[in-house]
Amino acid sequence: MPNKQNKRAVPSSIGLIILGIIVIAANLRAPLTSVGPLVSLIRDDVRISNTLAGLITTLPLLAFALLSPLVPKLGRRYGVERIILIALIFLTAGIVLRSLSGAANLYIGTAILGFAIAVCNVLLPSVIKRDFPTKMGSMTGVYSISMSLFGAIASGISVPLAVNAGLKWQGALGIWGILSFVSFLCWLPQLRKQTKPATTTSQPIASNDVNVWRSPLAWQVTLFMGIQSMVFYVLIAWLPEILKQQGIDSSQSGWYLSIMQLALLPFTFIVPVIAGRMSNQRLLVVITIILLLTGTLGLLYGSSNIILLWIIILGIGGGFAFSLSMMFFGLRTENAHQAAELSGMAQSVGYLLAATGPALIGFLHDATNSWNLPLFILLGASVLLFIVGIGAARNRLV
Repeated sequence: MPNKQNKRAVPSSIGLIILGIIVIAANLRAPLTSVGPLVSLIRDDVRISNTLAGLITTLPLLAFALLSPLVPKLGRRYGVERIILIALIFLTAGIVLRSLSGAANLYIGTAILGFAIAVCNVLLPSVIKRDFPTKMGSMTGVYSISMSLFGAIASGISVPLAVNAGLKWQGALGIWGILSFVSFLCWLPQLRKQTKPATTTSQPIASNDVNVWRSPLAWQVTLFMGIQSMVFYVLIAWLPEILKQQGIDSSQSGWYLSIMQLALLPFTFIVPVIAGRMSNQRLLVVITIILLLTGTLGLLYGSSNIILLWIIILGIGGGFAFSLSMMFFGLRTENAHQAAELSGMAQSVGYLLAATGPALIGFLHDATNSWNLPLFILLGASVLLFIVGIGAARNRLV
């Protein structure tokens, strides 16, 4: 039975909703992917080890893990639009604080922006399921493309901004506060259409409540989310350093990281659309794993003359993996409330798992002075991703 919330996505306002989703999604990776190419500058300036440098990428993931289970309840109690708007305020503050000098500001600001991104990570998929139930695949694609495009841009321009433009690493990171403030302004009109507190879905909740924490399918989705995130953030944090060991300078390695993310762009739109039309997504999972294994093996044993090929293959594999993880939140649930609950669970446990990646890889490199063992860890992660992905791709609901 239709209710007031269905009336909010009318033609006169749907453009504002789409714009809001796009600009917020643009902020969900750029503040994180801008760090990787600058790791050596930050490490030398703040005088920290590779392990502590990896913590700069790990902290937001820990924030995702801690806050994600609480976000659906906050959205239901205070309203999705209001909670997202507050998160954007904290995101801007965190970016600004991180860009100030000093190790304390670096880590505290990183933690704050991590909490803010966690809120948007959890709630945006449920907004898409609520307002675009018949176009979930295409809207998830739009959301993913915006996130990935700005993430790629951030990786590519970090070193030029810091070195060539003279902004140093602080300015290269702080400039993303402008984008987060713009997203705040774009989302502000949504408060006029504030969803009624205590609900995030247009369907009745009581009769469809499930405990996702007791669902084996939900755990498979969660592990898929976590493992693919770990692989992605390890590459975001350390790919430039891996490439520098092969003789590629920091500026060029930053652009290679950008190319990896640009390579996934078409697939972050195509894969959700295809996945939404399939009875199950097992074929897409198989393709994902083949791509990730091929790209990682290429970095390990392939010719350095075609290293760009391995990076592009890794990017495409990452695009498949991320898009599937986002689609599983909607495909494996009945309504937006369940989607938010599954998203919260997956991003809590999943990012807790992912958080171990960058710091662990940094520690292993410090211990072995080689990137071979870290790359073998990624190969093992890809195999595990296949195992849980086959289960998550089943045509079932939590």
